[in-house]
Amino acid sequence: MTAYLVGAGPGDRGLLTLRAAELIAQADVILYDRLIPADALSGARDDAELVFVGKQGGGEQVPQEATNELLLRHAATGRTVVRLKGGDPFVFGRGGEEALVLREAGIPFEVVPGITAGIAATAYAGIPVTQRNVASAVAFVTGHENPDKPETQLDWPALAAFPGTLVFYMGVRALPRISAQLTAGGLSPQTPVAIVERGTMPGQRTTLATLETVAERAAERGVKAPAVTLVGDVAGLAEQLEWLEARPLHGVRIAVTRARAQASPMAARLRALGAEVVEAPAIRTRALDAELPFLAGHDLIVVSSPNGVHELFALLERSGRDARALGGHRIAAIGPGTARALREHGIVADVVPARAVAEGLVEALEDVPLSRVLVVRALEGRDVLPDALRARGCEVTILALYETIAEPLDPDTLAAAAGADWITFTSASTVRFLAEAAGGALPAGPRLASIGPATSAALREHGREPDLEAEPHTPDGLIDALVNAG
Repeated sequence: MTAYLVGAGPGDRGLLTLRAAELIAQADVILYDRLIPADALSGARDDAELVFVGKQGGGEQVPQEATNELLLRHAATGRTVVRLKGGDPFVFGRGGEEALVLREAGIPFEVVPGITAGIAATAYAGIPVTQRNVASAVAFVTGHENPDKPETQLDWPALAAFPGTLVFYMGVRALPRISAQLTAGGLSPQTPVAIVERGTMPGQRTTLATLETVAERAAERGVKAPAVTLVGDVAGLAEQLEWLEARPLHGVRIAVTRARAQASPMAARLRALGAEVVEAPAIRTRALDAELPFLAGHDLIVVSSPNGVHELFALLERSGRDARALGGHRIAAIGPGTARALREHGIVADVVPARAVAEGLVEALEDVPLSRVLVVRALEGRDVLPDALRARGCEVTILALYETIAEPLDPDTLAAAAGADWITFTSASTVRFLAEAAGGALPAGPRLASIGPATSAALREHGREPDLEAEPHTPDGLIDALVNAG
């Protein structure tokens, strides 16, 4: 019987520690705060009990006493309980109080530190909290003291005289008081100040000011929590060292409608470029019962998608065979993604068209002598290639290994997609099924990004003109087009 007080880091899931992720995956019960990374709980077991115990200034409040009671009650049953807290549990996280409650009850506990916002948010803003010849010390200070205390525990004259950097947590509403107290304590009104909102997250924003102007500047920009405020000369380095907010898609919200398995690599690259990604998988694939035809005698085997590759090799495995069954056959892939999937299975495609569409493959095969062709594809695949091959006198066999069906989307996901700056579409089916999920029409607000001509045609069928079409017609081409569109 052990309870775990776990720091989840400041917001970027990439800053979640390995130990934290391990415990999230093992937990029977997770008591979590509001400020944990958005998808930190995605690694939890399906049967884990997830209980929100967060607090928000001026908003929803779960009393600390209720959190303590839940912690004790669940831990006493012998279940694995994780108390998941934003940042570090022992840095303005009340983890110490919870540890004392557990100790008094005789319940063993483990503390898993997390990266705290005071160093993470500032680093993501390009501000080192210590810098040789500028600041040799740093102090972390609460900007929101316990309102029940009769007097402040902060020694403001000492803080004003502190020979280094001051980092205030939870102090947005207290900025006028912080500024006034430090100035009264002798700190220069011209001391540089930086406020970092939503630190380490896609919507991070840094506001630069001086101690004299910070409260007014924060009000002008509508600065909101969560935020940390840094006071000291190192704040002046932000303009030289900023990197997160300099990324090309920083602050751009992009909805990805691909099937979940295919969406992850695309979403990861968009996030690396600074985008806030809404994963709204409008489709998923479902394998079909199929028998592998006799392969001998085919001049060419065409695979039309990465899904087709994976289903083909699954079919080979079920029939007791492997990649050797394809030996001696010329293999064509409809684009680089499909060719990459083939390479993962040890097959190098003989033909990969310059344009990753069926029309491009038709052109690439114009001078290739063919008589019998096997086309591996989705049930609802386009007939451009089979029709063109048959027009040449080829015998074409269609091997449909999967079908694309709608993925139900909850109202929150639909609302998030509708509030995005861009919605990306990587197939005609993503257009069709997102429109169906949204009640028959595509969301009116976002701009629409298409991967290629067939997808653009589907958008037009739904009354919308794509705002951009990728060239080349690949996921990487689509991402590059979004970067160029700004």
